[in-house]
Amino acid sequence: MSQPLLELDHLQVDFALPHGKVPAVKEVSFSLAEGETLALVGESGSGKSVSSTAILRLLPEFASTRGAIHWHGRQGREELLDVPLRRMRHIRGNEISMIFQEPMTSLNPLQRIGHQVREVLDKHTTLRGQAAKRRVIELFEQVGIPEPERRASSYPHELSGGQRQRVMIAMALACEPRLLIADEPTTALDVTVQAQILTLLKDLQRQYGMAILFITHDLGIVRHFADRVCVMRHGEVVESAPTRELFASPRHDYTRMLIDAEPHGRKAPVAESAPVIMQARDLKVRFALKKRLFRPSDYFEAVRGIDLTIRQGQTVGIVGESGSGKSTLGRALLRLLQSSGDVRFEDTDLTHLDSSTLRPLRSRMQVVFQDPFGSLSPRLTVGEIVSEGLRVHYPELTRQQRIARVIEALQEVSLDPATRQRYPHEFSGGQRQRIAIARALVLKPRFLLLDEPTSALDRSVQATVIELLRTLQQRHGLTYLFISHDLAVVRALADTVLVMKEGRVVEQGATEALFRSPREAYTRELIHAAFLTEAA
Repeated sequence: MSQPLLELDHLQVDFALPHGKVPAVKEVSFSLAEGETLALVGESGSGKSVSSTAILRLLPEFASTRGAIHWHGRQGREELLDVPLRRMRHIRGNEISMIFQEPMTSLNPLQRIGHQVREVLDKHTTLRGQAAKRRVIELFEQVGIPEPERRASSYPHELSGGQRQRVMIAMALACEPRLLIADEPTTALDVTVQAQILTLLKDLQRQYGMAILFITHDLGIVRHFADRVCVMRHGEVVESAPTRELFASPRHDYTRMLIDAEPHGRKAPVAESAPVIMQARDLKVRFALKKRLFRPSDYFEAVRGIDLTIRQGQTVGIVGESGSGKSTLGRALLRLLQSSGDVRFEDTDLTHLDSSTLRPLRSRMQVVFQDPFGSLSPRLTVGEIVSEGLRVHYPELTRQQRIARVIEALQEVSLDPATRQRYPHEFSGGQRQRIAIARALVLKPRFLLLDEPTSALDRSVQATVIELLRTLQQRHGLTYLFISHDLAVVRALADTVLVMKEGRVVEQGATEALFRSPREAYTRELIHAAFLTEAA
């Protein structure tokens, strides 16, 4: 290997917090060569992002660093922790650039995207006026943004998630850096968009000859994208090896645990004689668009005439890209959205029931949302959150009876009932999702809508939540509608799968049959983009 472009030598990062000093990164050492892709992997809190942020000296004020970060840049070998701030500002963007995880929060919502990319050029280059404008269009063309001249005048909210991420890549590449740090750049994206972004990064890497430091918790991506891997845990590098070698023969127990945490197992089929829990016929949902003076409103059809039957104990998976109508379909089934068509829950026709008539049925139809931090009230304790539904649906219960039901629900999801006086922010992401599941279970439902319940979680935490959902289903005969863009999780959990595109079901069938022999080109594209082709 040629001389390293970047070397971390016993990097230590400590955070000074009110209760004392906390080590976030502990004596981390690794190197990265020109043109190489190195993946930093590990669970949330392992120190991956802190290590990368330290390279650019973007740590918060309460952080202290020691050790060394050697950079072999355009001015020769430099120690990044010691260079003057003015020089460091030049290195950022010019020589080392970064793509952040969530482009919607990284882009200024009040400025057009073309202007935001021009700011980078104004700061780091001599390009101005029409020359800068041409360079912005050229960058948008390179990263595959359609109609670049028109899109340059768009605001971030007018772009899709994949397009926003492409804008972030364009900003990062504006000055042709030698190192690109990509911090979870595909976590929030659909599998097809994720595959496009990864292919784009590889193409741009070859074009510019740059190195990539790729931070992720998704080992499926790492296996196909990285040359080498560093596995981090509790702020330390526990294993480092070439990618193929690491996956073939991992040495550390933690690495083996991460690899084994990839979703596996298959759902046992449900008998065709099992009673029907939820049924829809010709279900349609449409949303009114902008009203125009003296003209009727235009409508967008989000769900277009779907038929669906779900039996007791069954898990039906719904997959598709963002905007395909997955979540809209789930909410329409629970009558959380206005719809047309027929919907039956058990023996009750929900189609024409008003909200007051529906309310007694709500306890038997519950929802677990994607982001537990957003769906759990930060002002209520866990005990109050879980018991809230009991107060609404079972007001006759005494305080002691409610507490007993809360304790039972927390035990069901493997949480210590003694923690019920704590608040959501005091729990990890996986624990918060267990709280959300306990909140639904405390009402003893028959049907659970699970809307992307594992997408925000590490693979190892995902595995525990998947196993929990399986156990609860077997124990209580629960019926799940499982919405996700993570095909590996759907494959492990679902009996049958519906593939949605533009509000329609384009393919459906038994899970294994669909994954092994998809009929539709769109389904094959989803499976291939999720790196499940070999597994299928």
